[in-house]
Amino acid sequence: MEGIARYIYETTRRMVAAHPEDEFHFIFDRPYDKQFIFGDNVIPHVYSPPARHPFLWYLWYEWALPQAFKKITPHVFLSGDMYLSLRSKVPTVMVSHDLNFEHYPEFLPPLVSKYYRHYSPRYHRSADKLIAVSQATKADIIKTYNINEHKISVATNATPEGFYPFSSEEKKEARIQYTKGAPYFLFVGSLHPRKNLARLLKAFDIFKSGGRPHKLVIYGRQFFKTGNIFDTHKKMTHKESVVFIDSSTCSVPEIMGGATALCYPSLFEGFGIPILEGFAAEVPVITSDISSMPEVAGDAALLVDPLSESSIQEAMVTITNDPVLAQELITKGRHRKTLFSWDKSADIIYQTLSTCNTD
Repeated sequence: MEGIARYIYETTRRMVAAHPEDEFHFIFDRPYDKQFIFGDNVIPHVYSPPARHPFLWYLWYEWALPQAFKKITPHVFLSGDMYLSLRSKVPTVMVSHDLNFEHYPEFLPPLVSKYYRHYSPRYHRSADKLIAVSQATKADIIKTYNINEHKISVATNATPEGFYPFSSEEKKEARIQYTKGAPYFLFVGSLHPRKNLARLLKAFDIFKSGGRPHKLVIYGRQFFKTGNIFDTHKKMTHKESVVFIDSSTCSVPEIMGGATALCYPSLFEGFGIPILEGFAAEVPVITSDISSMPEVAGDAALLVDPLSESSIQEAMVTITNDPVLAQELITKGRHRKTLFSWDKSADIIYQTLSTCNTD
């Protein structure tokens, strides 16, 4: 599960467990896995069509979902993935993860971008209450859609399970397995223009000109508009030092702990979960100084200008040349990750649902 799915999973299963007195109805658009039915107080429903295209998004949310509501008669509806039904009169709480499509519409397929930019302002204004995943996202919603701040609560992401610091032997084994023994910088995320991979590749090429043995591992699935990423890779002087890996090869926890540092110089994030993953694996983190990333990283990461290849490259040099600083970042990251809690976020969402139901 990636960001939005993980957020829904972690928060809803905690609400179900914490409130056995409540009845939760989970609405699916296709046959579901039983692992998502978290307790006896969860009642699943399946309504077609499977919503994996803008036209089907419209049909599912504006026609299938209102039909579901007529059957279920819920007191309140929680939308965890930034869609809702404009036809429904059921009190609604919507989680807003980010507005990247407003700032970088060119990074999405035209129809998807058009759908988001047409409906997202309506969804945000129609929802009775909003949950933002960071203060940065809350501020962006207020500024972009002119929405009253009192309508928006903040319930952040938190550290995924399964990450841990590698021993020296485990680091050695990871490097043997993924980079033939070479130390490596790691990027984690979808291959997408917003993730700024083309500049990261150029920065790494500059870094390698110093004769260093490191490799760069790009971990993630191809998403939208990856042409510039692979064109940049082909033009690199040190392209043989770049390794592309997807989830069929290994999981993120299996590769994170062996990294010299996590490099996450994204152009825009609603939160930036890989930063917490780096903290949990106790590797130094390099990330951007814009959007939500400084809010998540605090003083536990090296912040770079994501528009500057030299800024990214200089941070990589700093990490390799200053082991004392690298260890300081690891120590700070160990504390920083404890500030983000799925339990706390689930409670905030539940309280928002309860308030929305009684307003």
